[in-house]
Amino acid sequence: MLDVIYRVKKYVPAPIWKAITAPYWWWYNRARHQLAALGNPRRRESIREIRKLHDRHRGERCFIIGNGPSLRQTDLSLLRHETTFGMNRIYLLFDEMGFSTTYYVATNTLVIEQCAAEIKRLTMPKFISWRGRFWMADDPGAIFLDTDYTPPATFSTDASGRIFEGSTVTYVALQLAFYLGFDETVLIGVDHHFSTPGPANVTVVSEGDDPDHFNPGYFGKGYRWQLPDLEASEQAYRMALAAYQSAGRRVLDATVGGKLKVFPKVDYESLF
Repeated sequence: MLDVIYRVKKYVPAPIWKAITAPYWWWYNRARHQLAALGNPRRRESIREIRKLHDRHRGERCFIIGNGPSLRQTDLSLLRHETTFGMNRIYLLFDEMGFSTTYYVATNTLVIEQCAAEIKRLTMPKFISWRGRFWMADDPGAIFLDTDYTPPATFSTDASGRIFEGSTVTYVALQLAFYLGFDETVLIGVDHHFSTPGPANVTVVSEGDDPDHFNPGYFGKGYRWQLPDLEASEQAYRMALAAYQSAGRRVLDATVGGKLKVFPKVDYESLF
């Protein structure tokens, strides 16, 4: 069905296509979320759970762990007693690390759909996009977020409301860390570099080992995943930097060999 839609789109002038599809995207990205916040019991429960976490970690430090290959060059044992956010398939590292992350975040529909059974087995607080409720509704540990990836591009200081995804789950984690009150947020494993070619946001099917994450089976053969939009991610990261600085807080990038240039760099092991 999607193939047919994209073929038709080629022959429709952009302004007309936008006018035709605008009502659908308004409903898909905003209206149904707002309606759920008013009347859906599970979404209302999630809002209450999120608000309980507001400023819980005021004045503390946290680490947001990306999923890049650089994690293989990072001594993760140093994080055992730190507050951490893990994302997507980070749980593939838990046995090796000997501990789990404090929080977990997943917003990409493909990740949630394909990995729902694994995510449900996680026992820490789990922040999941409201779009993921179709696969995660029976998980009592899931806290559903109102996230979307269409304008306006914002940095939310209230995680109980709308959160812009910024083309990367890391941006959602940065907004959650801000809401939970952390004064210092450190990024690791955010390599900001992908060797798999192709246009941004296109869905591809992996044909073999994954060279772009810490585990070759992360998006191994047969997994569907979306190619990154690094430029859009950088735009979002700059909003995060401005928001943290405006609040007298900071984001540091301790990724080993990372290509991201938005946040101040710091040597990882010097933090301990």
